[in-house]
Amino acid sequence: MPFQSRRRLLTSLCLSALVPLGHAQSQPAAWPAKPIRIVVAYPAGGVSDTVARALADKLAVQLGTAVVIENKAGASGSIGVDAVAKAAPDGYTLGFASISPLALNPHLGKSPFDPQKDIAPVISVMYSPVLLLGTPASKARDFRDLLATARAKPGEIRWTTSGPASLGHIMLEQIMASAQVQITHVPYKGGGQQMNDALGGQFEVLSTNAGPAVLQHVKSGKLKALAVGAPARLDSLPDVPTLAELGLPAANMSSLFGVYAPAQTPAAVLARLNAEFNKALAQPDIRNKLDATDNVPTGGTAAAFARQIALESENNARIIRSAGIQGN
Repeated sequence: MPFQSRRRLLTSLCLSALVPLGHAQSQPAAWPAKPIRIVVAYPAGGVSDTVARALADKLAVQLGTAVVIENKAGASGSIGVDAVAKAAPDGYTLGFASISPLALNPHLGKSPFDPQKDIAPVISVMYSPVLLLGTPASKARDFRDLLATARAKPGEIRWTTSGPASLGHIMLEQIMASAQVQITHVPYKGGGQQMNDALGGQFEVLSTNAGPAVLQHVKSGKLKALAVGAPARLDSLPDVPTLAELGLPAANMSSLFGVYAPAQTPAAVLARLNAEFNKALAQPDIRNKLDATDNVPTGGTAAAFARQIALESENNARIIRSAGIQGN
């Protein structure tokens, strides 16, 4: 072979060998290649923050990278979720919040993000049951007795929630519509004052998320558990029926919490995150931590979580329209 021909052949082979290398260099680095941030949409120190930090610790070990928590509270969780919606869709910013910023808040006013276009659900983590509690001012023996009193004396029973257009308010409106009773809604702005007034008998009923402090008041007899919004009865209160058992399935709501990512996050990264969070939720110490606070671990696929959000959003929109509920 002539020298020039051999030279052209060698040059061609060398260039061909360089193509895969150049292609490989253009590919993104394997995920994760740097620390992951989880934005918790509530203040530090609460149950949701505690659970998020426990999951972050597990994820750090499983993925071999740091996982840090950043608290961004406000606007019933919308501020934290908005921070996730506006983050780079690279798998390094996640959010932890209830589904209310996606399924409830947008129906009550302008949302800073589009729940369907800006957020990718990753996994359902837990549901927090909602307890309906009788105070020292209530004479009701059980929930049916409470409804009987409400029918006999319209508007006399005072029922407090954490605020107007809150999940507790939505539940109350659904109960009144389904049971055809009239109950006076008393919205509060803070759980601390609400609990103090409940123990002092300033009203008859309050709705609040389950937790160790609430359970302690029930066990001591200061408050009476009348019903619970949850898919099933709580192990800690096995004699307390769910609203579904009491014939009010539409009002049988609980606070569902989960993990979110920015929309357009690569599908492979979302799938890996879902698998790693499911693995973490299966660990006995995580499940024990949730059980100790009366929160129930869930898990499952991202698609199932997205369907739950869509269904609750649809139900909330209907209830809000029917009851004429206005946002803050």
